[in-house]
Amino acid sequence: MSSIETKSRVFSGVRANARPHVGNYLGAIKGMVELQDKFDCIFSVVDLHTVLVPYDPKTLQQSIRDVVLDYLGAGLDPKKCHITIQSHLAAEHLELAYYLGCVYPVSRIEDLPTYKEKKAQYPDYINVGLLYYPILMAADILLYNAELVPIGIDNEPHLEVAREMARKFNGMYGTKLVEPKRYATTGGSVPSLVGEGKMSKSKGGTIILTDSLEEIKAVLAKAVTDSGQGDKFPETGPAANLVTFVELFEGHDKAQQYRSMYKESGIRYGDLKAELAEAIYKELQPIQEKRKYFEEHPEEVDKILADGKEYAQKIARETLEEVRQKMGLV
Repeated sequence: MSSIETKSRVFSGVRANARPHVGNYLGAIKGMVELQDKFDCIFSVVDLHTVLVPYDPKTLQQSIRDVVLDYLGAGLDPKKCHITIQSHLAAEHLELAYYLGCVYPVSRIEDLPTYKEKKAQYPDYINVGLLYYPILMAADILLYNAELVPIGIDNEPHLEVAREMARKFNGMYGTKLVEPKRYATTGGSVPSLVGEGKMSKSKGGTIILTDSLEEIKAVLAKAVTDSGQGDKFPETGPAANLVTFVELFEGHDKAQQYRSMYKESGIRYGDLKAELAEAIYKELQPIQEKRKYFEEHPEEVDKILADGKEYAQKIARETLEEVRQKMGLV
C-alpha cells in the first residue's frame, strides 16, 4: 500500500515492555485484524513509550521485533494495513508532541489517573517523560489525523486529552487536527488467572502467543481454584475465571456444562485445565506457524516496516507542515 488511503483512518500503538498475551490477542489484536478490512489502519510499536519505565536497553530491539512478529502471526496483513516502529518516525512524533505541550496545562496532566498509577508503581522512577506520556500519546494519534482509536474504556481519559489538545490547538492556530473517537472492538475480556480483574503482564500468570502446549499447561496448573462445588455457581473468583476461559476457547455450551457440574457432581479442575490447555494451544498454533514464517524471512519483515514508515511519514510531514505554517514557524 503506497498511496495515501481516503478511508477513515485508525491508529493504534502498543508498547514493547512485554510480549502480547492471549488477553491482548482476544481483547485487542483480533479487533485490529477486523479493522484492517474496513479502515486505513496504522499500527505501531510505540517504543518511545517503552523507555518511560525501567527496561533493559540490551533487549529492547528484540522486544520490538517480537511484537511485530506476534502481530504478523496473529493476522495483521501488510497488504491491508501499515505497521510502523514509533522511533523510526521519532522526529515527527516528538516535534508535534513539543508543540502540543506548549499549549496544554501541567495541572491537567497531573490529574490523569494513569499518571498517578504510574507514580505509585514506580516511585523511584518519576521522570519528566512519564508526565509527558499523555502528550506524546496525543501526538501519536493527531500526527496521522486518525479518526478512530481502538482502546478500552479505561484509556478514555487519555483519548479525551487528545481531543482537548486538538480543540485547543485548532482554536489557537487555525489548524485542522482531527478529534479522535474511541472505537469499541468486539474482542472478549480475558480474566486474570492469579487474581481479580483482567489478565495483566504486571500480575503474572499470562499465556503468551508463542507458548507451547506444555508451557500453557504449566501456567494453567498455577491458576487459583476453589473447592469446585457449591449450591450456586459464583459470578466472580477462581471458578468463574476458569470457566470464562473455557467459554472463550471452547464455547458457550462447554462452559455451561461446567457451570452445571459445579452445582451437581463438582468440577474436576485437573480435567478442566487439561482440556482448556489443548483448546488454547489449538487456537495459537496457526498464529505460531505464521509467525515462524516471518521469523525465518527477516527481509520481508524489514520491507513491511520500511513500507509502513514511508506511508506514515508522508502523512506525518503533511500534518507538521500545516502546523508549522499556522504557528508562524515557516
